[in-house]
Amino acid sequence: MLQSINPFNQKLIHEYVELSQEDIQVKIEDSAKAFKKWSRTSFREREFLLLNISHNLKKNIAKYAKLMTLEMGKPINESRAEIEKCAWLCEYYAENGQNFLKQNIISTDATKSFVTFQPLGTILAVMPWNFPFWQVFRFAIPALLAGNTGLLKHSSNVSGCALMIEEIFHAAGFPKNVFQTLLIGSDKVADIIDNPEIKAVTLTGSTPAGKAIAAKAGEALKKTVLELGGSDPYLILEDADLKKAAQTCAISRLINTGQSCIAAKRFIAVEPIVPEFEKLLVQNMKKAKMGNPLKEKNTIGPMARLDLRDELHEQVKRSIELGAKLVLGGKTPKGKGAFYPPTILTDVKPGMPAFDEELFGPVAAIISAKDAAEAIALANNSVFGLGAAVFTKDVKRGEQIATFQLEAGNCFVNDFVKSDPRLPFGGIKQSGYGRELSDFGIREFVNIKTVYIK
Repeated sequence: MLQSINPFNQKLIHEYVELSQEDIQVKIEDSAKAFKKWSRTSFREREFLLLNISHNLKKNIAKYAKLMTLEMGKPINESRAEIEKCAWLCEYYAENGQNFLKQNIISTDATKSFVTFQPLGTILAVMPWNFPFWQVFRFAIPALLAGNTGLLKHSSNVSGCALMIEEIFHAAGFPKNVFQTLLIGSDKVADIIDNPEIKAVTLTGSTPAGKAIAAKAGEALKKTVLELGGSDPYLILEDADLKKAAQTCAISRLINTGQSCIAAKRFIAVEPIVPEFEKLLVQNMKKAKMGNPLKEKNTIGPMARLDLRDELHEQVKRSIELGAKLVLGGKTPKGKGAFYPPTILTDVKPGMPAFDEELFGPVAAIISAKDAAEAIALANNSVFGLGAAVFTKDVKRGEQIATFQLEAGNCFVNDFVKSDPRLPFGGIKQSGYGRELSDFGIREFVNIKTVYIK
């Protein structure tokens, strides 16, 4: 049985029966059959259905946001924002997707030669719990618009969201079996990847999970797109607007109760401004209100599961044992909820979990650098490469650092890292490969086919 448990009060929301191997096989076969017809539908028809989804999302935003908050603890304001972002994504691809996939005529010695973009077939998506709607939609909308069909293996603790998303696609008018949810545990994924009807796999999750998926898909020579963990560094240079920087850094660190791959995690400040930045960051992190995520006033909810909260606390304790100093939070609250308070560690150095590992919760690590060059070196001293940011009043200097010196897939200047339908999103190093969103994302799961006519 798969269980959905409210992380705020630890009450069981619902239990779900896992699909049998026979049921899984039927769904895969149904998806492959649906692909044959769906891949021949017009872009106009697909675009119309995307707009139907957008309308549905906006109309039922309260319903979907509450479900998300109950299942994984996201503050209700952020849940509503997530639904709104999914609606925007649908509208963006409805408006631009056909242009992204139009034939590209290329002049050669042929009578005619061009590149065309054709769908692959059924795509398996293995998705995480932290953004239970957005992560799914940013895979599904471009993949389905390109003519593929999709199978979703969602995290078991958000099975209600997974089924609701399938219902949303059906209500919008998508043909049966174009998008299906698989209620299964992770142990079933390898066999599904082996199935010849599965043409590609995408995963958002931890680096170990990504390696396992990539290895299995590699054996079958199937394409993968992986968006994995991160330990995003934010550089605060000597000429930064410290008030704005500290406020922005606190927002980024606490989004989704700190449970985001692209949340700011390591704050690398040059020595002269460390004391002032630390003071301002503490002030901003203290403003967060922790409590029932369904209440509008609260900006920090519980973490998604108790085991995740306890794992984060162990990382904090080990960092302190190795010399980090605790200046805020760091204590596990009493009670049933999976709460962890906004926490700040200073004097963090390489070799500590707070520097080397991904801290997936509301814990900020302040790191001191003697100058900008050392700050950049410390930022790049990581196995991860998902996002990075730099704060400076010299915008040209910030642009140069972001463009040429920071090792990450998404580099921002004077703002926190975020995903945007208009921009490609993904990482390098142990943060994965491939891109989602924009024109790059919709072209990940197509056959980029050359046609040459003499």
